[in-house]
Amino acid sequence: MQQVNLGMIGGGTVGSGVFHALQLNGGLMASRIGVKVNVRKVVVKAFDEPRPYPIPKSAMTTDWQSVVNDPQVDVVAELAGGTTFARTMILAALKLGKPVVTANKALLSAHGEELFAAAQQYGTNLYYEASVCGGIPIIKALREGFVGNRITHLYGIVNGTCNYILTRMKLEGADFTAVLKDAQAQGYAEAEPSLDVDGYDAQHKIGILASLAHGFWVKPEDIYVEGIRGITRTDIQFANQLGYTIKLLGIIKRVEGRGAKGGGTGASKPSPHARVQVSVYPTLVPNTHVLASVNHVFNAVFVRGDVVGDTLFYGRGAGKDATASAVLSDLADAALDLKFGTKHRVPPFVPHERDGAVAPINEVISRYFVRLDVVDRPGVLAQIAAIFGQARIGISSVIQPEGHEGASVPLILMLHDAPNGAVSRALAKIGKLAAVKSAPVMIRVEDLC
Repeated sequence: MQQVNLGMIGGGTVGSGVFHALQLNGGLMASRIGVKVNVRKVVVKAFDEPRPYPIPKSAMTTDWQSVVNDPQVDVVAELAGGTTFARTMILAALKLGKPVVTANKALLSAHGEELFAAAQQYGTNLYYEASVCGGIPIIKALREGFVGNRITHLYGIVNGTCNYILTRMKLEGADFTAVLKDAQAQGYAEAEPSLDVDGYDAQHKIGILASLAHGFWVKPEDIYVEGIRGITRTDIQFANQLGYTIKLLGIIKRVEGRGAKGGGTGASKPSPHARVQVSVYPTLVPNTHVLASVNHVFNAVFVRGDVVGDTLFYGRGAGKDATASAVLSDLADAALDLKFGTKHRVPPFVPHERDGAVAPINEVISRYFVRLDVVDRPGVLAQIAAIFGQARIGISSVIQPEGHEGASVPLILMLHDAPNGAVSRALAKIGKLAAVKSAPVMIRVEDLC
């Protein structure tokens, strides 16, 4: 049986998980693809660093250059993380014509365009299934399974930490701060949680998916991002009363024309001049939609293609074993490509949408949930409605619950479709009213229909 030698860079959580998975199921994988993947060396920071699965000391080294430059190493797997040394190591391997497997979403978000160009220049491949949603095969589905589809909508719950926090806030009526502290104690959230709870981890992932779905490189700075720090149990309570669940969603959808809302499942041919919303923010999702029932640390990606219709991908989005599963999938592809001398199959990013661009958030149209803290006196609602009316923004429903005592009471409004910029400007005016006692809270609503 043919053998492919693997040089692994990184022997921590993910790296040791891949090493363990190969020991466990390497024979099974070899029987399926007709190629044995043999770990030749694992680059580590230190031999005695803690890792969930053991790696024999004889298999480890601290010299990454000796592994990348080893002529007997056929494939390099970058599992170290970071965006500096990882970039240097991957470029070094690609320049030698060696295929590279990576799980590094932050690196691809920051330098993906350069890395994929280098792979093409040196006649090799860069595999990246594990970079988004762990064990969910969403990259391969978009690149290969939906190759005959235009992707009109993609909604992703792609950060398990945020989903865990929002799930517990809903189920237990708990506050964000208390759940975050417990999530940190259980290892679901980092000690410094900003990457997760402020939406930047989701930004990295959704940018990769947007680039793949629409064929032009989406820069991180073009993606509008809001995290979940501002979500309160009051928001979750009233959202549920209205028939919604709050989820942190990555959203990718076509925007047909300036300021227009992308929507519908019809197969009308879109303009090649693609304008696409690419955003990450807390969203009201109907309780009747399957995404509303994706709870705790699980991820899910809802994809709508113009031919296939609606599809859903669900599973664990992180962790040593889920990520290892995705890395093994890429290693199998790399091994088969080497076996048969395949330089390229379906390219990672093809510019099929001419002059593609990310639509500014202020031009995106949606519905809105608005929470205001107001003085409970006659005429306040009329003042607020007048400002929305002047902005040509319709109010679909109002909730002013009884039983709230104090200096102010919550006022909940559901707004009709309107441009984000118009709603933001109207809320800025409303926030200056004497009767409004704190900054207005606005959460967008997605019907996903």
